[in-house]
Amino acid sequence: MCVDMRIGKNLRLALWLVLALGCRLGLPAAIVGTNPPALPLTAERIALLPAAERDAWTKYLKQSERQWQADQQVFFSELKQAGLKESRLPPHSTSESRLPLANPAAWYGQAEARRMADIVASFQTPAGGWSKNLDMTQHRRAPGEQFVGDNTPMRLDPKDNDRPRDVHWSYVGTFDNDATTTQLRYLAKVISATSDPFDSAYCLPFMRGLNYLLAAQYPNGGWPQVWPLQGGYHDAVTFNDGAMIHALELLKDVAEGTTDFRWASQETRTAAAASLKRGLECILQAQIFAGGRRTVWCQQHDALTLQPTSARNYEMPSQSGSESVDVMIFLMRLPKPDPKTVTAIHAAAAWFEKTGLHDVAYQPVGTDDRQLVHLPGAGPLWARYYAIGTDRPLFGDRDKTIHDDVMEISKERRKGYSWYGDKPSRALQEYRRWKDSHPMPKAPLTSLINTNLHD
Repeated sequence: MCVDMRIGKNLRLALWLVLALGCRLGLPAAIVGTNPPALPLTAERIALLPAAERDAWTKYLKQSERQWQADQQVFFSELKQAGLKESRLPPHSTSESRLPLANPAAWYGQAEARRMADIVASFQTPAGGWSKNLDMTQHRRAPGEQFVGDNTPMRLDPKDNDRPRDVHWSYVGTFDNDATTTQLRYLAKVISATSDPFDSAYCLPFMRGLNYLLAAQYPNGGWPQVWPLQGGYHDAVTFNDGAMIHALELLKDVAEGTTDFRWASQETRTAAAASLKRGLECILQAQIFAGGRRTVWCQQHDALTLQPTSARNYEMPSQSGSESVDVMIFLMRLPKPDPKTVTAIHAAAAWFEKTGLHDVAYQPVGTDDRQLVHLPGAGPLWARYYAIGTDRPLFGDRDKTIHDDVMEISKERRKGYSWYGDKPSRALQEYRRWKDSHPMPKAPLTSLINTNLHD
């Protein structure tokens, strides 16, 4: 076992021990730990892998670095050719790209739809992806205009987990906030509305985008949040905000040749199906195993070990009561789940049933605060994060402290983050229908037990 894996496991064991003792002894709420930064994917870490695994990861990392440099070279060449000393920011949007995906099919064949498709294609990065929070309804990208909107709020002090590798080059190609998969789906709709889809001007940017998605996939089947790699927690296999699940949903639709992708070639469908299969295997390997049972998933998992890892200062390694919902629902909607997948779904459902909170509500207090209150008949409600091994709710603050009581974190974080929610109710409602036709496999599936155990 490599050194960084041992260190990470020891830190988690110490945290879980503190939490477990606190539960047994009835201790008051307290700071239970400090959130460590996630480890990026590096050549040094790859060198510690078993020999048979190093080559694929080394090639991946080198390709990422080459693409990072190529993307910047294109951009700075544009600036020089345009005679610009400074670039300008594109239109910003808090709603991902503002691209309509639910209009009638005929609308995507109209001039307005094509105008927006031209804008989408113009903001495609040299690597083939898209950034996030861009308003793609305004104008085409001009030479020297940045690919990404204003990320100034994320440019914090050097010790902050969210500080990017380069504050002037951040999220240039990402799956965060529905980016890239949204643009691909929109282009596919416009292509499908063309009388001859194979002659559509948007086939090339679509295929560049799909190839970007395939290139960004890790050797173990997961996806980082940002590609080319940006470092820090952005290198982790990312379930946060549905990043990996949205990628898999898109690949599934391409592989099946659904309505918007009926024009995709057999070669394209085959590549999508192979990528989908690897992604599903990664999901099963990443499912957290603790206390002798499978549970759910973290918001993000280390790229190499698939261990739960941290993200922003207040997002700690844990079991996610939010992101795990989309993972479970995606698995339940697979047409022919294998026994391993069926077992994973039953385990996740059991964990959600066990951890739901009843007779409580997370309510506003005045105009600038929220708190968990006793409310008979309310719920079930789930915390966003749970300690691995004890299932005790966890809460983080901007100073990286981890707490077991939401009232102990700063008021700014209590109000500005979704610490509790009822999303798992949707998954459990669907599960109650699904389980009737998918009973738990009778024989114990020892092959499901992860070699990278999380307990």
